[in-house]
Amino acid sequence: MKITIVGAGRAGTSLFDALCAVGHDVELRHHDQLRGIESELILLSVPDDDIEAVSHELSVSEDTVVAHVAGSRGLAELSRHSRRAFMHPLAALPNRAVGAPRLSGALYSVGGDRLVEEVVASLSGRAIRLSDEQRVLYHATASVTANHLVALLGHARALAESAGLSVEDFLPLAQQALDDVNAMGVDAALTGPASRADMATIDAHLEALPPSERSTYVALANAAFELAEKRRATSGV
Repeated sequence: MKITIVGAGRAGTSLFDALCAVGHDVELRHHDQLRGIESELILLSVPDDDIEAVSHELSVSEDTVVAHVAGSRGLAELSRHSRRAFMHPLAALPNRAVGAPRLSGALYSVGGDRLVEEVVASLSGRAIRLSDEQRVLYHATASVTANHLVALLGHARALAESAGLSVEDFLPLAQQALDDVNAMGVDAALTGPASRADMATIDAHLEALPPSERSTYVALANAAFELAEKRRATSGV
């Protein structure tokens, strides 16, 4: 399939490499190189707020599918075009070397023209179609799962460095927790003082923490308390 990707950032370059690898004829353009595009599919890999403006600048055949790869947007931003779609990969794409392999076999939230489902299939991915309300919640969940996890590790780094250690010392523990969630589920994987209502230990933690990190710790401890309460209510223990 002849595909043009507009946007040469992390997502755009990852998609370029992944789609080339499975045999598509792909060209990569910057958002200011919109003239003379002749492709079956144009994928807009630009900032979410720029999708509509870039889309409106495109002058393409009615047979061309114009799509974007944003998780939080739908078809309205592409209203100028008769064939339109979106295709959002549920994958972290920090750079093209890491991102491209992750696009193979990934889950994709899709909508609009069915051509994007063919593209997902070519990547051995799984396409899902969601309602508008579901899609926003899906994207919020993706942000929490990926971005907030990284922010949490930023909190862990600040604490580790205050103790004269590094966040790398604690990454095996983080991996163990993720492995436990995968193996036994969120509820069963929860451990630590909040899971056993050990307020004395939590108070000691708060006393030792740098003041700038206490509010984050309290928010996360409260979330762990709530999770532990739900577990006890479900198990009857």
